[in-house]
Amino acid sequence: MLTLIAVHVPVGIAMAIAGVVGFAIMTGDPLAAISMFGSETASAISSPALIIIPMFLLMGSFAGVSGLASDLYHLANSLFGHRRGGLAMATVAGCGGFGAACGSSIATTATMARIALPEMERRGYAQSLGAGSIAAGGTLGSLIPPSSIMLIYAFLTEQFVVTLFIAGVVPGLMTIAIYFLAIQIVVRRNPSLAPAGPRQSWAQTARTAANSWGIVTIILIMTVGLYGGVFTVIEAAAAGTLIAFLFAVARGTLNRESFFRTIGETAGNVGLLYTIIIGAHIFSNLITITRMPAALVDWVVGLGLPALAIIFVLAGIYIALGAIFDSVAAMVITLPFVFPLVTDGLGYDPIWWGIVMIMVIEIGMITPPIGINVFVMHGVRRDIPLGTIFRGIVSFLCADVVRLTLVILFPAIALWLPRTM
Repeated sequence: MLTLIAVHVPVGIAMAIAGVVGFAIMTGDPLAAISMFGSETASAISSPALIIIPMFLLMGSFAGVSGLASDLYHLANSLFGHRRGGLAMATVAGCGGFGAACGSSIATTATMARIALPEMERRGYAQSLGAGSIAAGGTLGSLIPPSSIMLIYAFLTEQFVVTLFIAGVVPGLMTIAIYFLAIQIVVRRNPSLAPAGPRQSWAQTARTAANSWGIVTIILIMTVGLYGGVFTVIEAAAAGTLIAFLFAVARGTLNRESFFRTIGETAGNVGLLYTIIIGAHIFSNLITITRMPAALVDWVVGLGLPALAIIFVLAGIYIALGAIFDSVAAMVITLPFVFPLVTDGLGYDPIWWGIVMIMVIEIGMITPPIGINVFVMHGVRRDIPLGTIFRGIVSFLCADVVRLTLVILFPAIALWLPRTM
């Protein structure tokens, strides 16, 4: 599997080929192995749980086309923009809000790069701080619910997705607060990075808030409806998608060309995710019959290492994987091995581990030398060198280490809210 990935075979295809070939060798039944292509594909396509993924992706696309993402950023700017480093704080807050509607780190980074960076440059912000805050803030797209990667984790590990969503709320808000603190520390040490902007009057802030009612409405309807028991997850996704579509139509930003472009881009992303999920299921069938997870659990437990030490080692491995692979790929490749080790071997809560796994993979997405979010940022703005972006994320990486350590040492940060609800 790793050899195929190394020669640039797509991750999902590499997992499927390795799974089928390995299954045929282990069982001596090539026909049964090949039949997995059909059975696992049918299972994924017919799964009600996975229909949520294209809905969330489409909702995020419609929100971008309609200008709802810009409205959210302008609202955050009106609240924080007058402070030194306030635009960077507004960008992080905007990433968190848009991530809650979009569910994708890469999409959040690409969208906010087009919206927030020109405004920060116009105000005299250093490109390193501006680009760094966008790349780091983009990781909130996977942590703040609803999240596509949370949906996939819940599907593959048979966990209740709403519980996982609730568990991500406190860590997500804590991340925003820690990023705010990191920005304040950086700009106080070097004020030239981010000049203070003009303070908006309460009347201006009220007008901005009124103009942002669309995206706030979508988030509130989905959040209150989902956690209040009015909607199922599927119904919440459908409602959010419909409302975002209606806003795009009402504002006149959705013409024939942009509609089909949005549908096409979403279909391509959905196809990619489904391919990875199908490949992961085929590969998991091979891993199951080899009894490798049980052997791995026995071996690690036999080492006699403290459970906490093993968790920190796994966190380091996932940060490295997140720097190389897409977050979904990094998760599905390793879940067949790691999930039984953490939950059965070490006795940790599967919901807590899902939050930790998502956090460490997202940290990897801004970790040198690769960091996918950094390359997405660079792809949107080719004129900004990669080195400049990486310099800008150093303070955010330090903040990430702090919040990851807190969540690992104090699991209640992630588990308190689900248990109270």
